[in-house]
Amino acid sequence: MKRQDKIKELIELREKAKLGGGEKRIEAQHRKGKLTARERIEILLDEGSFEEFDMFVTHRTEDFGLGDQKYLSDGVVTGHGTIDGRVVYVFSQDFTVFGGSLSETFAMKICKVMDQAMKVGAPVIGINDSGGARIQEGVRSLAGYAEIFERNILASGVIPQISAIFGPCAGGAVYSPALTDFIVMSQDSSYMFVTGPKVTKTVTGEDISIEDLGGASVHSTKSGVAQFVAEDEEEGLLLIRKLLSYLPQNNLEDPPVTECNDPIDRLEDDLNEIIPESANQPYNIKDVIYKIVDNEEFLEIHANYARNIVVGFSKFDGMPVGIVANQPSFLAGVLDIEASRKAARFVRFCDAFNIPIVTLVDVPGFLPGSAQEYGGIIIHGAKLMFAYGEATVPKITVTLRKSYGGAHCVMSSKQLRGDINYAWPSAEIAVMGPAGAIEVLEGKNISLIEDADERARYTKQKEDEYRDKFANPYEAARYGFLDDVIEPRNTRFRVIRALRSLATKKDFSPMKKHSNIPL
Repeated sequence: MKRQDKIKELIELREKAKLGGGEKRIEAQHRKGKLTARERIEILLDEGSFEEFDMFVTHRTEDFGLGDQKYLSDGVVTGHGTIDGRVVYVFSQDFTVFGGSLSETFAMKICKVMDQAMKVGAPVIGINDSGGARIQEGVRSLAGYAEIFERNILASGVIPQISAIFGPCAGGAVYSPALTDFIVMSQDSSYMFVTGPKVTKTVTGEDISIEDLGGASVHSTKSGVAQFVAEDEEEGLLLIRKLLSYLPQNNLEDPPVTECNDPIDRLEDDLNEIIPESANQPYNIKDVIYKIVDNEEFLEIHANYARNIVVGFSKFDGMPVGIVANQPSFLAGVLDIEASRKAARFVRFCDAFNIPIVTLVDVPGFLPGSAQEYGGIIIHGAKLMFAYGEATVPKITVTLRKSYGGAHCVMSSKQLRGDINYAWPSAEIAVMGPAGAIEVLEGKNISLIEDADERARYTKQKEDEYRDKFANPYEAARYGFLDDVIEPRNTRFRVIRALRSLATKKDFSPMKKHSNIPL
């Protein structure tokens, strides 16, 4: 074959590989409102930056007629490129080839980019759209999944791992996304479950739809599996680009600092009035977050799950931070099982990747009741405590209003190695609220008062005495448990000053193989 013929053959093979399962299947993908594997990569990465690996790989199976059906790339597009000029590795499953089913070589391609990402210290983004294991390959496809899972585990806490679910993801396939740091689902075209509706009905008798069993709404509101839900695939891919702007390349680097045009000494007089006069009246903690961060930009994580706590990324003077904040406008900001799990995982992610944590506290305690106790609130609450106590990144805590009981300890208290702990003048830091405390302390005396009006007056008097003594920040400040009581409108400036002072912080934990977090 002549040299020019060889070049022509290369070009033709490349064009054939780019068609995946063929034009008819690409059209079918588009009719479903879905993009192809390569179209997704084009939106995700900087224009012209994608370098593909293993375009000419095909499967090696001859059984069940597969020997006559071989497609270049074998159902997954892999390689590397850049996002805002920073290197990332990516794999994108191609539903047009055998329904995106995973073969031995398919898994090998994914493992190769994951290994390379670990070597160079760059994030991995996996775009999932697959019917699961390629049944014709039997145990080899299962082994391929396990090889990927092991790499997910080894990469955890070393490089950021992000999963996009833009189609089916079922059976064993769900565990790779579950092992990654963030999952993005598309509203109408994605689902995840271990066992599908048909098997569920056969085994349990439950009749349930795909959407109700494992759709984006379910996993973003009930299970907490998905951190983000996008209206469509393009929005999801742009969301991943935004998310990466807050993250370092790996655990040995700091997150990227950008130029900030928002004055660090900007005063927000509204914050002086934001806490209601009544201790039981709610307000939206996001109003506080938007007032103090750079340019009112806040990327919320798990926005629709465990809404009594808010977590997400923002910047202060161009420095990325993770924000954890109780939400008084939902369940009064109480900590429960879901909120504890949500916040604990976020805190541990921030700590793994050198992202400082700013905690805004307004928590009346843990949610009482048998459902919480039977569900293991003790263990789940301990997860959040463990996460804060273990974290060595800079930790700044601002108590806005209530901080009661064990929940006070859990929410990045000074005793959990909180670096700088501030409070607003409206802060109430105590074992419990005035009503509950007086019931314990004075309940016997109150019960002896026969006249109802007199009993009410006595109760109010004692509650007021308790409130004057404990429902303020100065008792905690007396003992050094708070570093300062600050004027609310100065919060942005004080947080930025604190972050700057902690830039060179070093905190060390005892030598160990690993901790045994209360799972």
